[in-house]
Amino acid sequence: MNNNQSLFIKKEVMARLIKAYLSDDFPENTRLIPYDIRPTGAEVPYRCCIYKERAILKTRIIADLGFPLEDDDERVNLTTYAKAAEERKEISSKHLTVLRSACKGCTSNVIYVTDICQGCVARPCEKVCKFDAISVEDGRAEIDKDKCKKCQMCLNACPYHAIVKLTVPCEEACPVGAIKKDESGLASIDFEKCISCGKCIATCPFGAVHEKSQMIDILKAMKAGKKVVAMIAPAVAGQFNGNLYQLKTAILKAGFDGVYEVAKGADKTARNEAREFVERMGDNNALWDAIHPISAPVDKTFDKFMTTSCCAGYIQLVNKHLKEIKPYVSDTHTPLYYTSEYVKSILPESVTVFIGPCVAKRVEGFENPNVDYVMSFEELAALFMAKEIEVSECEETKYNEESSKQARNFGVTGGVAEAVKKALQDETSVKPMIISGLNKDSIKRLKKIAETGECEGNCNLIEVMCCEGGCVAGNATVNNLRTANKMIKEVIADSADIEKI
Repeated sequence: MNNNQSLFIKKEVMARLIKAYLSDDFPENTRLIPYDIRPTGAEVPYRCCIYKERAILKTRIIADLGFPLEDDDERVNLTTYAKAAEERKEISSKHLTVLRSACKGCTSNVIYVTDICQGCVARPCEKVCKFDAISVEDGRAEIDKDKCKKCQMCLNACPYHAIVKLTVPCEEACPVGAIKKDESGLASIDFEKCISCGKCIATCPFGAVHEKSQMIDILKAMKAGKKVVAMIAPAVAGQFNGNLYQLKTAILKAGFDGVYEVAKGADKTARNEAREFVERMGDNNALWDAIHPISAPVDKTFDKFMTTSCCAGYIQLVNKHLKEIKPYVSDTHTPLYYTSEYVKSILPESVTVFIGPCVAKRVEGFENPNVDYVMSFEELAALFMAKEIEVSECEETKYNEESSKQARNFGVTGGVAEAVKKALQDETSVKPMIISGLNKDSIKRLKKIAETGECEGNCNLIEVMCCEGGCVAGNATVNNLRTANKMIKEVIADSADIEKI
């Protein structure tokens, strides 16, 4: 989660935009938002002048209206964008954009010697450098940038920690090299590489990488009198003050006509994945005879392991960068798939809105015909703020069908593997390995496993979560990880166990 001041600015801008839409003059009140937030004579806390701050606020509003900043003509005012958002019929498949006016154009990654350097006699930094890039001049180490390969050997060798690595946060966080500087020195996203993990959003200290919102499209559907239904991800249970039943009431108060737990779809995912696990492991699994009680020769090559398939960021990684592991990825659909399928089957004319923790789910939603729009937890918080709804003050509203303990824990690291394990009659047959967070190292690890066809430590089920800590730590969450986990534990304490297959 991007738990810094930029998060609060994003929330305030979105809340004001929602209020503008609900007002009598949406285009004009949208135009006034930068001036309302930074009125003449107000303190300028972040940039050089009030005009710079207003310009950046304008670009945030354009992204919140659902438009890319890459195509922005600064001569076009916000009233024009607001009218265009009202008239829009389709949403874009590219869900990220860069606020160029907010981007700092950070210095490229470099190894740097600070003033702490003592020019010590031992010269450990000079000795470990294999590229002859370090010399000591006037009692201080110097690095030849042309020779330096950024191996960090000198950094690790310095006894004073006087050598540091300066990084570009968004580039450093991206596990697939999808964000780089363009010819002007500002951040640019390569969507052919991007897996929508949201790490660039979470790590940029200037909030320059932004999701393109679908909020106006959702509000339009509500205003038009359509039946708008919310489908809430399991991780939402750890995000707002108040319990899961108060949250349902709050979402209904916010304008939705129905609320469904995606955790109910997670129950189906876990049980289907458990069956698939048995099928894939075959005679390596004690449950084969339980599912196939009539013993007969089976002409089939069994797998030694299977990976989970519910993380949208991981699936994009597989499709774009890690195709060698694809044969081992579960064919079971995601909880969102099963939930949206169910909602559309009983309410075919409804407008379905998935409310989730990360930008990757926007991609999954775009590709699923049963999902009309996607809203983030951040945006839901802004909607509550705009409509002055306090979740903890709402009465409780029960769900038509209760989800299992394991399904409601799906968004926590280890939760998916535990659910699959619990769904089996023989829990000992599952030997899980947990990949908590996709980064360069974990991707290399998965690649090696795919190439060898062998899972580390005799494991046979690999749970992969794009975000470290699970969905509760997604880029669009609003609560810190420790508190979110504690709240989810309280929610699942009174829930029943998943039904075994």
